[in-house]
Amino acid sequence: MNQTRSFFKYVSQNILGQLGVSCYILADTFFIAQAAGTDGITMLNLCLPLYNLIFAFGSMLGLGAATRFAILKAQGDQRTHRYFFNALAWACLLGLPFMAAGLACPEVLLRWMGGGPEIVALGVGYTRIFLLFAPFFMMNYIVQAFVRNDGDPSLAMAATLSGSLFNIVFDYIFIFPMGLGLPGAALATAASPIVSVLICSRHFFKKENGIRLEARLPSARLLFQSCQLGVSGFVGEMSSGVTTTVFNFLMLGLAGNIGVAAYGVVANFALVAVAIFNGAAQGAQPLVSSCYGRRDRSGARQLLRLSLGTALGLAVVLYGVVFCFAGPLTALFNSEGSALLAEYAVRGLRIYFAGYLFAGMNIAAAGYLSAVDRPAAAFVLSIVRGLAAIVVCSVTLSALFGMDGVWSAFGVSELATALLTFYFLWRERKTAA
Repeated sequence: MNQTRSFFKYVSQNILGQLGVSCYILADTFFIAQAAGTDGITMLNLCLPLYNLIFAFGSMLGLGAATRFAILKAQGDQRTHRYFFNALAWACLLGLPFMAAGLACPEVLLRWMGGGPEIVALGVGYTRIFLLFAPFFMMNYIVQAFVRNDGDPSLAMAATLSGSLFNIVFDYIFIFPMGLGLPGAALATAASPIVSVLICSRHFFKKENGIRLEARLPSARLLFQSCQLGVSGFVGEMSSGVTTTVFNFLMLGLAGNIGVAAYGVVANFALVAVAIFNGAAQGAQPLVSSCYGRRDRSGARQLLRLSLGTALGLAVVLYGVVFCFAGPLTALFNSEGSALLAEYAVRGLRIYFAGYLFAGMNIAAAGYLSAVDRPAAAFVLSIVRGLAAIVVCSVTLSALFGMDGVWSAFGVSELATALLTFYFLWRERKTAA
């Protein structure tokens, strides 16, 4: 199989898998909107940064350790087998604070995120349940990344889609026929990564399996080596959380709960967009790392060009769909028929999604830099994109232009980051030459 065919095989399967994850979040939002209306969407949007933080740790551990695995495997280095168990062990350890918070103080977290008394009362049970399952979300990232990097992207995709389908079906069953309400939605979401891990575990019984579970004490050194290459995944997830948190507080000041609910609609569709571009970047990563491990620089650069072109093409199609169907998309979550929510969300979708014309390429470039063992460049790029630029732009532009400034901040920050992206890619090419 030539490199271009391999690229589109890995990327398409990984995008489908990641879309499955985003679809269950959309289903969560849809069912919660039907069960609790605008307050339900507001509550869920306040919880999204907590999800992002959990996913960020899982992404950093999974992508980082699996990238190390792929590079060392291509070099024939026996140290490849140390990383899998170490990542799983650290997922359990890093999940403990989330579990403690879920048991002790979920209402405090919701208040910190800006929830009023009615939102806190609505969301305590939901928040407690998903925090208690934090280690499973992280382990799901790890197992899928290793299975994909060990040459089985089809199984990783099937596992993700199966977990997502389970979540969608049981969301409905738990919320409505069983009458569990919002805690039922959290329970379905929390169980879905367990389903995914169980399906991925089939890989370990195949004769092609190259992953060994070597039980050792958790190693901080291996964790650091993994996190170096997984930091772009961490910051990528965190950027969604930071954006959501900052936008939530700005929207509360500008338009109250209805503004947060409108942003909740935009944020949920933004998760679909991020899933598409993360899927493309993560799908290309095993191939790029393999080329890098074999010292095939031209092959890695070809994959970079394919990644950037694919990201731009997907962004154009995505923006066209969102621009044309912003109204019907908003109506899916506007169960109370609020004209103000519809007005805010439709305009927000059309302005906000223009930013993905640059964001897609930024995500692809950060993934490439991690895959070729350029952790410093990937880290700087991810920090600028995910934290510095978006915070500065959103605060500044909201003060100047109100809600339109909030919506446009994402695109402006991604454009600024794109300039830095192409500088890092130029410098990486000069260094490799």
